[in-house]
Amino acid sequence: MPGRPVRWIFAGQLGSAFDDGGPMLLIESRRALGRGPIHRAKAHLLLSGIRHRARELGDRVEFHQVDTYSEIVDGRTDLEVIDPTSWRARRKVRQIGAAILPSRGFVSSETEFAEWAASRGAKRLLLEDFYRAMRLRTGILMEGDGPAGGQWNYDHNNRQSPPKNAVSLGLPDPWWPVEDDIDEEVRADLDRWQAEGSVTLVGDDGPRRFAVTEGEANAALEDFVSVRLNDFGPFEDATLSGDWSMAHSLLSVPLNLGLLDPRAVVNRVVSEYDAGRAPLASVEGFVRQIAGWRDYVWHLYWHLGEKYPTSHNGLNARRELPIEFRRLDADAIEANCLGESLRGVRERGWAHHIQRLMVIGNWALQRGYDPVALNDWFVSMFVDGTPWVMPANVIGMSQHADGGIVATKPYSAGGAYISKMTDYCGSCRFDPKVRLGPDACPFTAGYWAFLDRVEPQLRTNHRMAQPLAGLRRLPDREAVVAQERVREQLGEFTAVIE
Repeated sequence: MPGRPVRWIFAGQLGSAFDDGGPMLLIESRRALGRGPIHRAKAHLLLSGIRHRARELGDRVEFHQVDTYSEIVDGRTDLEVIDPTSWRARRKVRQIGAAILPSRGFVSSETEFAEWAASRGAKRLLLEDFYRAMRLRTGILMEGDGPAGGQWNYDHNNRQSPPKNAVSLGLPDPWWPVEDDIDEEVRADLDRWQAEGSVTLVGDDGPRRFAVTEGEANAALEDFVSVRLNDFGPFEDATLSGDWSMAHSLLSVPLNLGLLDPRAVVNRVVSEYDAGRAPLASVEGFVRQIAGWRDYVWHLYWHLGEKYPTSHNGLNARRELPIEFRRLDADAIEANCLGESLRGVRERGWAHHIQRLMVIGNWALQRGYDPVALNDWFVSMFVDGTPWVMPANVIGMSQHADGGIVATKPYSAGGAYISKMTDYCGSCRFDPKVRLGPDACPFTAGYWAFLDRVEPQLRTNHRMAQPLAGLRRLPDREAVVAQERVREQLGEFTAVIE
């Protein structure tokens, strides 16, 4: 009789939700880290998570540290897998003939999304429609047939500027994990591999800030619920230079490692609202991020196809990603908001969603950086960057390269938005109100130069009618465009226009 199948688990499947009690296979592939430059903190988290899981499983796991997966899995006939989280991995498990189980780790299944998408017919697959359908199906934050509190979306409550003259939100530091002998071993291995040239590491070697075991992940969840959930909603989009974590949960890494069941996380947060301990706006905003947007981009990864990132460049963005981005050289950047955001990526491999979208992404969009290169950069430089997370976020939402499949308009803004939602502008040499001259904010001037460049592609987008009308009325349009062209030629990060 054939023996019990051995379950091959991947780095996104390290929690108990992917363990049904049988024998397990866990492979640490060095080549997976060596495909290109990778943030050191991300490499550390992946290796630490894999090695901690191997220790937890003990005699029940085959654990191999090799160059490639093929060394262990090719020719085996005893393997089963829970469908993994990338096109590359799914091709591999099918090529070797492993038994495939349905994917896990999300609030909705791939079958449920396919049925919902089919029911839409020719209609666009909008996040808001998916989110409402998900809540109706699951009963999350529902009161009978209607949404809790009478509204589906509390975005308008969750856009407060940071407190004036504040250095931080005044919250206690988030819960941090304590490094152990596995982390010490990982750090030594990364040092050796980098010296040998087998991996290329970028970014600082700071202490580990994110959970890599299920116990750590649950501790981080409980800390967020008890300390920061109430402030999460109001200041969800706000930024303070002295408070990098603000009231964010910092749960994206353990969620993407498979250490937390997202439905259980959502239920835990909703229970605080049910008990009267958390405001609905904060709870709904968190639910929308996890059960709405996270599930949505996961399903779009498969629905849009493997070629989605490389088959769309609707705004004809072709510029090479600058070396300051590739080296995370924040010190070379004069614009304070961009420098501070990149510094956070360099130090921790993490930035919250407004820094990603409205600072880093906005800068790249305005200057026409190659969206495929930018997508790859986000995957490799962010500790929670995975192949399935980034395409809809970067190619679709941030860079509008897909022409509107994911987002109905480009997410670009001038310095006024950044001035309102952050404290960056007060200590910046540029003035967010100025678009011409040596003090011209590169985001403010860059916004108008961007609209000038992409006007032909966006002329029929009704959501861009007002901004484009403003562009046509701009009295110094030609001068602003010429200024930004000179900045680009001289080096857009440090050029001073006299």
